[in-house]
Amino acid sequence: MNRITQIVGLVLLLGLCFAAAAAGGAATYPQLQGWYAGLARPPWTPPGWLFGPVWAALYTAMAVAAWLVWRQAGLAAARWPLGLFAVQLGLNVAWSWLFFGLRSPGLGLIEILLLWIAIAATLASFWRRTTAAGLLLAPYLAWVTFAAVLNAAIWRLNA
Repeated sequence: MNRITQIVGLVLLLGLCFAAAAAGGAATYPQLQGWYAGLARPPWTPPGWLFGPVWAALYTAMAVAAWLVWRQAGLAAARWPLGLFAVQLGLNVAWSWLFFGLRSPGLGLIEILLLWIAIAATLASFWRRTTAAGLLLAPYLAWVTFAAVLNAAIWRLNA
């Protein structure tokens, strides 16, 4: 695989991940000042300004991890791990639409558990291809673990 192909692949994967971020953001941002601000939240809820930088770093790491897997094996040989990656990315977007778009912490909680499983499966699949790709997904899994606990607390406090 030549250098130009590798660069184009990385740019496309970054674009895909940040398009997913934008799709989730379309459901999230309109709800932050009104509905979400009015919810009871646990005292350990991170400040709102933290979410943007954390997610930017996570989406970048996700794209680089997928790129490493693609670069090592090619699209055909990496079909399964990249398919898992696509599933978890879709579930990531879906969470925003369920939690924020539908204003449903309960549905968000069910969905984030599925997302967690999909991320764990993707991480394991990536790890088998290249350790670096698996390591790049570890902070994402940790953040979604925290987000699931936060989602559960919000659901409980507002049920």
